[in-house]
Amino acid sequence: MKITVAFCSLLLLTSSLIVLAFPASARKSAADSHYLAFVGTYTNKTDSKGIYAFDFDATTGKLTPKGLAAATPDPSWVVIHSSGKFLYAANESGQPGSVTSFAIDAQSAKLTQLNQVSALGEGPCHLSIDKTGRYLFLANYSSGNVVVFPILPDGKLGEPTANVKNAGALGPNKGRQEGPHAHWVEVSPDNRFLLVADLGIDTILSYSFDATKGTLAPNKPSFLRPLAAGAGPRHAAFSPDGRYFYVLSELNSTVTVFAYAPDHGVFGFLGVVPMLPSGFEGRNDAAEIAVHPSGKWLFASNRGNDSIASFAVDPAKGTLTLLTITPTGGKEPRHFAIDPTGRYLLAENQNSNTIVVFAIDPATGALKQLSQTEGIPSPICLAFCPAH
Repeated sequence: MKITVAFCSLLLLTSSLIVLAFPASARKSAADSHYLAFVGTYTNKTDSKGIYAFDFDATTGKLTPKGLAAATPDPSWVVIHSSGKFLYAANESGQPGSVTSFAIDAQSAKLTQLNQVSALGEGPCHLSIDKTGRYLFLANYSSGNVVVFPILPDGKLGEPTANVKNAGALGPNKGRQEGPHAHWVEVSPDNRFLLVADLGIDTILSYSFDATKGTLAPNKPSFLRPLAAGAGPRHAAFSPDGRYFYVLSELNSTVTVFAYAPDHGVFGFLGVVPMLPSGFEGRNDAAEIAVHPSGKWLFASNRGNDSIASFAVDPAKGTLTLLTITPTGGKEPRHFAIDPTGRYLLAENQNSNTIVVFAIDPATGALKQLSQTEGIPSPICLAFCPAH
């Protein structure tokens, strides 16, 4: 795997400023922090074999390849268990698709398959784990259903405890909204509700989640509005304090802001902001969204414009102000991830086979490119794991 690294001349100064912005306890842990980064890829019609591993040095932002972690078909999403012992991959290919569980060997950066289960649907595209670490949630894009699997003590996946089909009025985009399309699934901060972004029906669905049984029931209300007709919600993110909820819509390249009321699991509309520069008229498909651990900034990626939009978060209101739009240095940034220290953002450019590391300015949230790693075939998701 060929590596090209082009560190900017301000790296040392940037690192010093970042260190000063964090308390002593955080600086101590960051000073000796190494993480494994597992990268999922598309294997169909590419040279990829599956999931690749990297060493990530949180003191410098350096990304070092460690080779193929596991051969597996089309791992379109990977998620790490809170214990750091297990990784779960959504295998998008196949009818139905599948979900594979792996044990993580942190020393060798290799993955050992534990078991593989049917996705009970087509196009599995997103996974998340509940707050107890006992259940895995799966969104099936093509078939528009959500499945819950218990996570057994040995890391394997058990028989599903829930399988619900999304329903609602279809959006007006006939090419993309011909049916329900679950694209993101995650529990609320208190683990009481399961929220589902469905691109096909222009809404966020809300289910009551029973964490003792792993079952789902429609919440009241059972959906979140308003989202614009044809918006196509793809992914979403809570603020670190759980007070605000941000929905990225793929089809109209916007972020919609909601206030969250945990007592009732309901949302209040606060506004919508565009992700693209003024006057942009080309094709664009918004992709990923994440709130910085500090809660000060929100980032969202554009495919077509090939950029990361950076927003300031109003601490009192939760609303967003666009700060900058930063090119990712490649094509189709389908996903990006903020490292566990909050000091770096790593963008995966699917169609240029690169991962670009950006330093996040601790004072302004601005992104500064540090390096570019080449030769990763079709990178589309990345998850961090502590390197023990």
